[in-house]
Amino acid sequence: MTQLSDFHRSRVQAVLQACPLVPVIAIQNAEDAVPLCQALVDGGIRVLEITLRTEHGVRAIEQVRKAIPDAWVGAGTVTSIAQYRQVESAGAQFVITPGVTEAILDFGVTSEAPLLPGIATVSELMMGYAFGYREFKFFPAEVSGGVPALKAFNGPFPDVTFCPTGGINPANAGQYLGLSNVRAVGGSWLTPADAVAARDWSRITEIARSSLAAL
Repeated sequence: MTQLSDFHRSRVQAVLQACPLVPVIAIQNAEDAVPLCQALVDGGIRVLEITLRTEHGVRAIEQVRKAIPDAWVGAGTVTSIAQYRQVESAGAQFVITPGVTEAILDFGVTSEAPLLPGIATVSELMMGYAFGYREFKFFPAEVSGGVPALKAFNGPFPDVTFCPTGGINPANAGQYLGLSNVRAVGGSWLTPADAVAARDWSRITEIARSSLAAL
C-alpha cells in the first residue's frame, strides 16, 4: 500500500493552519463566484472550499484560482475519482470529500491536489490512517457525536487532527476550536443564501470578519 508523503501532509496542514474558518461554498450563479469569494477574503478568510454541489463548482474553482491567487482554493463534496481529476485540472489546491472509499484514499496519496478525507466513524478513520492520513474532515459533525466524539477520538488517535463540518455555527464553532485535535471548522453560515441571492457582498465580508473576531 502506497503511503501518503510528507509533502502531501504538509500541504493539508498548511491549509488547516491558514484560517480557522473554512466556508462551505455552493455557487448557484457562475457570475457570483469571484465576487463572493473576494468578499470572504476581504473579511479575513484565507481558505475557500468551493463545493461540487452545483454544476458551477469546477468552473468556479478555475475562476477563483486566477482571480484570488493569495487564497487557498479547494474543492469540496468530491465523491468520485472522475470529479477528483476534474478539480485537479481546474487548479484546486486541495480536495475535501464527505466520506471515504479505498479508491479515493489511494488516489489522493499521489494526487497533485492533497486530500482531506471525510470520516464519521473510527472505522473510516482507521481506513485512512492505514494510508498515512492524519488530517480528516469530521462530517456531519453535530449528528455524528460533535465535540464529545472528537474528544473520544483523541484517546486512541492522539496524532490525528480534524476539520469538523456539518452543523457548525457561530454559537458552537469556538467549542470545536477549543479542542486540541481540531485545527479548523467548516460551515455554510459564512455565506447565507439570502445575502448571496441579493449579492450583498459587504454583508458577506462583515459576517466573515465578525465570525473570525468572535473566536
